[in-house]
Amino acid sequence: MTPTYYLLLSALLFSLGAVGVLVRRNAIVVFMCVELMLNAVNLSLVTFARINGGLGGQVMAFFVMVVAAAEVVVGLTIIMAIFKTRRSASVDDSNLLKY
Repeated sequence: MTPTYYLLLSALLFSLGAVGVLVRRNAIVVFMCVELMLNAVNLSLVTFARINGGLGGQVMAFFVMVVAAAEVVVGLTIIMAIFKTRRSASVDDSNLLKY
């Protein structure tokens, strides 16, 4: 397989994730779509590292996975706090954080 297929798959996954972030209102689904977008970026980083023959893209993909894991921990904590008070995981209910 050529790297073009991997890059096309990465673009498709990123597009699906972006559409999901823009269209959906459930915070859990939005987080899953953000994770899909980050994994698409990881795929393209690893593909470019494979093309160039270096390890830089793989190291960057590892750092992206670490940041994504931290983002999920903090994000899910915020979502659970909102759900506990409002009984809804809608993104529209995030105005609760103002007060």
